[in-house]
Amino acid sequence: MRTLVLNAGYEPLAVVTFRRAIVLVLDGKASTIAEAGEPVIGPGEILGRPSVILLNRYVKVPYRDGAAVTRRGVLRRDNHLCGYCGKPASTIDHIQPKSRGGGESWENLVACCLRCNNAKDDHTLAQMGWDLRVVPKPPRGPQWRIKELERPAPQWTEFLTHAA
Repeated sequence: MRTLVLNAGYEPLAVVTFRRAIVLVLDGKASTIAEAGEPVIGPGEILGRPSVILLNRYVKVPYRDGAAVTRRGVLRRDNHLCGYCGKPASTIDHIQPKSRGGGESWENLVACCLRCNNAKDDHTLAQMGWDLRVVPKPPRGPQWRIKELERPAPQWTEFLTHAA
C-alpha cells in the first residue's frame, strides 16, 4: 500500500510505503488526512492505514527544471493516442527526424501508432502533408516529478487536483 505525502503547503512531495507513513505520524512529523484499507493492529493500539499524510513542517524542495524526457512520459503526456491520426499509440516519433537535426525534446516527440510511424519514416510533416493533432509541450505539475504518481490511488484525486 502506498501513501501520498503532502508538504505543509498541500503540494505533493513523495509517495512512501504505509509503514513509513505510520512512522512519520507516530513521530509527530505528519498528520493523517485520509485513510484507506484495513487498519494496522499494533501491540497497544489500532491505527488507521494512512492513504494521504500532511507534513507538519514545510520541506524546501530543490528546484528542478521540469521532467526528464522519456518514452513512457511522452506516451503518458499524449494519453497513448497518436499525434497524427488519434488512434491508440504504442511508440513515439520525432516530429523533426533525428537524421534531419531533430532532437530529443518534449516539443519534438509525439506519441505515434505503428502505422503512422512506419509511414512517416524519416520524412518531415511538410513532406508527408500531415498535421499534428496536438501541440507537443513539456508537461507541468508535481505529478511529473514524482514517478509513483503515474498510477495514483483514487483517494489521492482531490489532493492532486488541488496542487495542479
